[in-house]
Amino acid sequence: MTEEDETPLPETPDVNRATCPSRGVLEHVTSRWGLLVLASLLDRSFRFSELRREIGGVSEKMLAQTLQALERDGFVHRDAKPVIPPRVDYSLTALGREAAEQVWALAHWVERKLPDVVEARGSYDEAHRA
Repeated sequence: MTEEDETPLPETPDVNRATCPSRGVLEHVTSRWGLLVLASLLDRSFRFSELRREIGGVSEKMLAQTLQALERDGFVHRDAKPVIPPRVDYSLTALGREAAEQVWALAHWVERKLPDVVEARGSYDEAHRA
């Protein structure tokens, strides 16, 4: 258990307060892998290996850690079926679907605005060349 876990729930959560537990949740949802896991699960449930293929570049370790954090926060449901070979499916909970829709909207906005960001970076780099 981390210090963050031991922090009592504040009367009014405030993500700007250093001790607010909402920061940990925000980190899980908006991390690179958290966002991509949530977005991928919007379409359908996945087995671990399918999800890893769906999300290019994620290691097994990072995917496992991300899924565990999202499951603990109540965003992801892990359904382990007692069959041989073992089968585990991951899907969104109602809370997870709501979070996924929010972060996916941000991801789509970033995709749409990428040309503007690239242009801004070029201008910045040009102005700050030594």
